[in-house]
Amino acid sequence: MTGIALLGAGIFAKEEHLPAIEASAALTLKAVYSRSQQSAEALAAGSKDPSSVAIYYDSPPVAGKSLDDLLRRDDIAAVDVALPILHQPGVVEKALRAGKHVLSEKPVAGDVEGAQKLIAWYEGLGGGAKPLWGVAENWRYMESLRYAAQKVAEIGGTLVTFRLHKYGFVRSDNKYFNTEWRKTPQYQGGFLLDGGVHFVAGLRFLLAVAGQEIKQLAGFSALLDERLIPVDTVHAVAITQGGQSGTIGISFGTEFKDGMEIEIVTTRGAVVWNPTEVKSVASKGNGSNEKVEEKKEFPYSSGVTAEVGAFAKAIEAGKVDALQTPQEAFRDLEILQRLLESGAGGATVKAIGV
Repeated sequence: MTGIALLGAGIFAKEEHLPAIEASAALTLKAVYSRSQQSAEALAAGSKDPSSVAIYYDSPPVAGKSLDDLLRRDDIAAVDVALPILHQPGVVEKALRAGKHVLSEKPVAGDVEGAQKLIAWYEGLGGGAKPLWGVAENWRYMESLRYAAQKVAEIGGTLVTFRLHKYGFVRSDNKYFNTEWRKTPQYQGGFLLDGGVHFVAGLRFLLAVAGQEIKQLAGFSALLDERLIPVDTVHAVAITQGGQSGTIGISFGTEFKDGMEIEIVTTRGAVVWNPTEVKSVASKGNGSNEKVEEKKEFPYSSGVTAEVGAFAKAIEAGKVDALQTPQEAFRDLEILQRLLESGAGGATVKAIGV
């Protein structure tokens, strides 16, 4: 089995990544790291066997306990990086330089410029076989979303339109809101960046099955709740390379509207997805106007266990999973950033992939 370390901070690393690593038959958790001793100890305490997990931290400084010390261990071949957004790129680079395979949390970086720089550096690594770098986007591994993609493929046809609508409200007692780096974000978009790349990834996943990718967008943004700085809502129109238009609405500030849906409409039918249900309607194809409607329900699953499992398989195969490439994560980030830029500019049209 591959020895792996979890470089994490906060609730998500403990409640999602830690059990996902321990559920993998191909990975052995050997160490955890967090910036402070207290958070590192809390992270390790959540493991199945805390006594078998070494603890590393940088504050307070203790000889032999730093991140650099962890990365020097020969028995650790890979690291799972689940740190705050702005801290991740530097740690990712440091771990790759140390020869460790890396699975880093989304987004790939805090902004497009930083992501381009990091990806270019990685692609330029010379010498022998370089370590693998995958970017974790668990939505691409959700069973319900994959089933929705299957239904889009089965129905077929040419894309007509699409819709991504995510609404909700981040309350003051929300466990994620009460992580300081999210409460006072030093990065663009606040929750729209932190959570929004998930929604964009889901939309892109289904659009790809229909043979399309977003190439232009224009939208308006707003701050509906002053706690959720710098902006918590965006509404936009997006256009694919084939000229089909659709809508994107994302808000974390709508107290009395809640829900998550992605809809793909083609010339032969439609699929509507949410995390626990997939609905589809399609023509019977017998020349009549009759339609076939289906609905399938799913227990909620974040997809994190599956994404960590895919990373473990990638290490064994020596090639990163296509759904975890930094380039794939970059496209999610680019669309999200262009949404924010367009909103700030009053619906200025933004090109994607130029």
